[in-house]
Amino acid sequence: MSLALKIDNKVNETELEQHVKKMYRAVALYPESEFHFEMGRVMAERLGYRPQDLDQVPQESIESFAGVGYYFDHLDLKPNQRVVDLGSGSGMDTFVAAVQVGHGGAVIGVDMTDEQLSKATRLRDEVGFCNVSYKKAYIDDTGLPTGMFDATISNGVVNLASDKLAVFAEAHRLLKKGGKLALSDIVTEKHLPERITCNATLWAACIGGAMQQDDYVKTIEAAGFDVVHVQDNPEYHFISDGATWATETYGVKSISLLAIKK
Repeated sequence: MSLALKIDNKVNETELEQHVKKMYRAVALYPESEFHFEMGRVMAERLGYRPQDLDQVPQESIESFAGVGYYFDHLDLKPNQRVVDLGSGSGMDTFVAAVQVGHGGAVIGVDMTDEQLSKATRLRDEVGFCNVSYKKAYIDDTGLPTGMFDATISNGVVNLASDKLAVFAEAHRLLKKGGKLALSDIVTEKHLPERITCNATLWAACIGGAMQQDDYVKTIEAAGFDVVHVQDNPEYHFISDGATWATETYGVKSISLLAIKK
């Protein structure tokens, strides 16, 4: 998973990066292990992914799918479009997008974790997705060209970035005018206390860095987007005791949204 490590709070930057890399290295290599969150095909279908789409992508990428929602129904990708996935992980969403944009389109996955990139690249080559490529970079500084993409997508990743405005500004920069930002992410109904936002383990588990929902939407708008759709994803569940407690106490939850570049 990609991460904008510009820590504006008191969480230890070095410790956070170590926790995030360790956790998502394990997601790529050992998807059968226990995490704070669910993974895999059963969860993906429950969130809304269509079985016929999942049947067309590498099954190993689905095993390591750690997304938190489904947004492709509102994104409505077309053949020949160009897409960037911010925090592409083991590649499941890049493959779903690649099927929708066809051979004439292009999908670029951006991630910072070597094991995730290696797995996604291997699966791409084994299955022959010629319209998918991957780049090692942070999600707030991708190094990709300005104004060349029809859509930017992200699934369960932006909450890991402390400077979320920088991430949304980068998504805005990448898009053509009228381009779409579609994502699913973890937010909260209440503001989190410092004892949670300073906990690197909970941050890496997609909880400690979650932003209050109204503030999250305002941050996207501040980056130059019109937010046109927001929905809760009640079918997404954390599974560890600590994560469940945070959900019940502070309204930690998954949302999906669609925004348009002004």
